[in-house]
Amino acid sequence: MITDARVLQPEFIPSEVKHRDAEVNTLSSVLRPLTDGERADPAFLYGPSGTGKTCIAQFTVERLRQEVVDLNYQYVNCWEDYSRFKTLYSILDGINETIDIHRQSTPKDVLLDRLKDYTGPPYVVILDEVDQLQDKSLPYDLYRVQNLTMILIANNDTEVFSAVDDRLSSRLTTATRIHFNHYSNSELTTILNDRVQWGLAPNIVNQQQLNQIAAKAAGDARIAIGILRNAAQHAREKNLNEIPSDVIQNAVPETKSEIQQQTIDRLTEQQRVLYNIITDHDTIDPQRLYEEYQDRVENPKTRRTVRNHLSKLEHYNLITAEGNTKARTYQSLT
Repeated sequence: MITDARVLQPEFIPSEVKHRDAEVNTLSSVLRPLTDGERADPAFLYGPSGTGKTCIAQFTVERLRQEVVDLNYQYVNCWEDYSRFKTLYSILDGINETIDIHRQSTPKDVLLDRLKDYTGPPYVVILDEVDQLQDKSLPYDLYRVQNLTMILIANNDTEVFSAVDDRLSSRLTTATRIHFNHYSNSELTTILNDRVQWGLAPNIVNQQQLNQIAAKAAGDARIAIGILRNAAQHAREKNLNEIPSDVIQNAVPETKSEIQQQTIDRLTEQQRVLYNIITDHDTIDPQRLYEEYQDRVENPKTRRTVRNHLSKLEHYNLITAEGNTKARTYQSLT
């Protein structure tokens, strides 16, 4: 039933993409100086989860590497590598400069100095979930590294730029902003058709069922592909020759719960505290939330930082906010 499980994985980068031609063309244009061995200005990709930001960034860079022989590239997930040390270590690892770096004893400044000394070919670094960086000044430091081109990815542009100082903000005004909207149902169906063609045996699932999956995914490609993957796995476990609609229906809540739990597992300590406080209450207002947060952590962040954390939880559908700023309340969606 499943002929190539790779194409059903969320990290799979297809050889061709659908319904993102404008975004690919814009990013390709930004990166064009690299074909002449020159540094390119930064690009900033933003929009809701599951809209193809990470996929398009990696797809475009991979296509560029087919044209440029001398080009280094590294992808960094800043939600996982959120500390200054971890981010710099990952970037240096992309150019094989971490052999004598010790995670416990090497000073952070040494990593940045080594990166500043880099004299190799153009280097493209994708900073995914860039708003998760603990040190908001790091993109500014990276901007000053010769031959390094940044592609920044986040859910919301306002949160990224409001959290940085004037030095970085003025530099990032040169960044080309590329907005990603939710996929339509028909667009998701086309994406699913490709995954079926590449990864499943013929006649396993019909067009009506793919339309059903797309409608349940609400514009999120991760959810759509996840539903297809889980439904195919369950059908295979039952030794079926096709995927019944009831199996697809059962895979919907399973997939959404799976993605939700993966998001919860990735939360930083501060975000997890806020999330736990909200789940402990039916509803909670910002003042009480902040007071309980201060009681639970040793080094509480500012209200502004907490608001950014809460916005992140909203983007990933873990909580919801009701009302305006003065009368706002938070509720858990889990």
